[in-house]
Amino acid sequence: MFAEIKVITAQRTEFVEITEPVKDIVEKSKVKDGVCFIYVPHTTAGVFINENADEDVATDIKNTLEKLIPWINGYKHIEGNAAAHIKSVLTGNNVAIPIKDGKLTLGRWQGIFFAEFDGGRTRKVYIKILEGV
Repeated sequence: MFAEIKVITAQRTEFVEITEPVKDIVEKSKVKDGVCFIYVPHTTAGVFINENADEDVATDIKNTLEKLIPWINGYKHIEGNAAAHIKSVLTGNNVAIPIKDGKLTLGRWQGIFFAEFDGGRTRKVYIKILEGV
């Protein structure tokens, strides 16, 4: 099964939790055991798994990335968004989550986040469900 999630962001750097839409896609797939692949086809965005119980965790990640990779004029990339490209390399553009008994095997406090680094924009997240992998 293949699916797409549309994510709309408003800020230059923004994390959008996409756990529930991904869970819905897994449920609709009827796959009992397999893998859920999540892929972001953008060079200035990413996807990651981390704690979703306390939103301060995402804020801390965002603030730390902003400090480590600031938006400055010293980069060679002429479009002016080199910081966004660097941040997307750090988060990565894909994750794979095992499916067991029809459910994602996320940890108790884990959530799936789309990471925007060059917003606001309308973005895509691709979901591929494979059975029996």
